[in-house]
Amino acid sequence: MPFTEAKEHAPGRLHRIFADPYTAFDNLVGERLLHLRVALDTLLGEPMRDGRLTLRVIHGWENGGCEPADLHHSERRLGGFEDFRALARHYHEAAEALAPLPRDDTSLLAAPLAEAIADAEAAGQAVDAETRELPARWPAFPRGLSLYTFFKVYHRLTYGEDDAYRSIRCETPAGQREIHEFHLEEGEFAIVVPAEGETGESVLILHESQLEPVQALLEESLAAA
Repeated sequence: MPFTEAKEHAPGRLHRIFADPYTAFDNLVGERLLHLRVALDTLLGEPMRDGRLTLRVIHGWENGGCEPADLHHSERRLGGFEDFRALARHYHEAAEALAPLPRDDTSLLAAPLAEAIADAEAAGQAVDAETRELPARWPAFPRGLSLYTFFKVYHRLTYGEDDAYRSIRCETPAGQREIHEFHLEEGEFAIVVPAEGETGESVLILHESQLEPVQALLEESLAAA
């Protein structure tokens, strides 16, 4: 199995700043808000200022469902906080009007999964129905572990998670990336940044229900930083 594609609880940028980032954001830590401002400025400050930050808003999974084809999203390049506010307003207005939420044509999981399975079969690997349907079995074929890793990130952002912070390293089509996942009182989100030595876009990922709290958190934290 290609376990080099991804590793959860892998050291990343925040491990160079905090002695233990896994406890730095706990509610019982006196300086947690300062730690959070430092972390957000480290992960988001430069890409936002340089126009290299994309906001990815996910939706579609409900009532425990997690079929890859049911996960939808929209993305927008963030040139500043006003771009965030505009997308948040778009979602709010759609929800108020009971209209469909914004949705890009591209697929986050279903299409890449089908392509990875097709490549595996073309290389002579048999992929049975159980392996196709159970995300935990995806690491059995190339690129499956990285897809499973993002599946878990999207699932935790949709349905919640007890751990305040998680650091992941993952191979993506754009190169090696660090995934920094936060589940805080102030909001739940993940930040995908290029691994050290890599270049490219950073991506802020959140569920549509978290747009308002995360917007408030970022404006307060990055302004303070």
